[in-house]
Amino acid sequence: MAETIANLQIDGKDNPLDIVESSVGNEGLDIRSLRAQHGVVTFDPGFANTAGTTSALTYINGAEGQLMHRGYSIEDLALHCSFLEVSYLLLEGSLPNAAELQSWSDAVRVHTLLNEEMKRFFDAFPRDAHPMAILSSATNAISTFYEEYHNPGDAAAVRESAIRLMAKMPTIAAWAYKKSIGQPYMYPDNSRTYVENFLAMMFGLPVHRAEIDPVIVKALNVLLILHADHGQNCSTATVRFVGSSQANLFASVAAGMNALWGPLHGGANQAVIAMLQSIHDDPEATTESCIARAKDKDDPFRLMGFGHRVYKNYDPRARILKKYADDVLERVAGDDPLLEIAKGLEAAAREDDYFIERNLYPNVDFYSGIIFRALGFPPRMFTVLFALGRLPGWIANWKEMSEDPLTRIARPRQVYTGPAPLDFVPLGDR
Repeated sequence: MAETIANLQIDGKDNPLDIVESSVGNEGLDIRSLRAQHGVVTFDPGFANTAGTTSALTYINGAEGQLMHRGYSIEDLALHCSFLEVSYLLLEGSLPNAAELQSWSDAVRVHTLLNEEMKRFFDAFPRDAHPMAILSSATNAISTFYEEYHNPGDAAAVRESAIRLMAKMPTIAAWAYKKSIGQPYMYPDNSRTYVENFLAMMFGLPVHRAEIDPVIVKALNVLLILHADHGQNCSTATVRFVGSSQANLFASVAAGMNALWGPLHGGANQAVIAMLQSIHDDPEATTESCIARAKDKDDPFRLMGFGHRVYKNYDPRARILKKYADDVLERVAGDDPLLEIAKGLEAAAREDDYFIERNLYPNVDFYSGIIFRALGFPPRMFTVLFALGRLPGWIANWKEMSEDPLTRIARPRQVYTGPAPLDFVPLGDR
């Protein structure tokens, strides 16, 4: 705590509040004494202005369009690092040297296989099961094979859990996809890199070894890095909430996946593609008419993938992805009409005063949805890919929460608005 003190007056009485200092950005007011001393709680729907924790992982400055992990800008990490390198940074606190990166990569590589009994688990789902349902269920299920690693107070067990989650999640994600299209499950090939292995399991067949384009590998690697962590968003806060009960890492991450599945969170990039498809299917729709409809407050149409709740400037992740989008689209997209519509909307919106004045720039969901589609991923896999990228952030937040001596089981308060005490009426008199 800092020496600086804020003061809150309640019923004319002073209530001094300590300031929780930050290294960069917003400081916090320590309000823990309010309920005990004054019988009041703060009211903050959605916790939009409430810090439930301190964290050294990620810093976001929405006004300036800035994103950092452990002090490093997202621009530098996306340009110079692999996804496993950024994962190490989030989990261990520093960028690895060559030997540390090799050791970490080897540890992940040797655990990519799923237990053979898991095949029957995948087979039990209906053919049309959503891949996110399979992903979260399988994450819970694999925890049953590693119960010796469930103790959050055992640092070695936590590391082993983290390695297994990082290693097995691409296999689970690829098998969920293969299940949905009726193709054989592909085993991991540990001679490939992390991203190459995932793409090979997604698009390869037992009768055909997938040839992986390095341009696509680089683009997906960057996509995963850009999703690796993003502060105390809904799914990350869920991981911390569940983990605060000392639930194991597997269960906590599975809960985060279910939060991510919501269309207001991880489904945003899928919504972009749905919007583009609806425009394509409407013979009356033009770029100009869509822009006009988006500006009409009485029209329910929304231009998905523009603007961001946090960023009031250009989303730095979108700026990075734009550089890769053109390469990917030129390499693999061909004459996809949805991608042409997307490029037209982007160009028009970026020249329109309405969007410029309101800082409604394309966000990461706009570009990630387009690139995922161009890479051949079906829309129902988009949120799975988001989860694969966000995994190291979830693990790092759970680990940080478990090691924080201030952690308490999450128990938000409420302001009760129901009936005042009533006299009970016996059943026969009602």
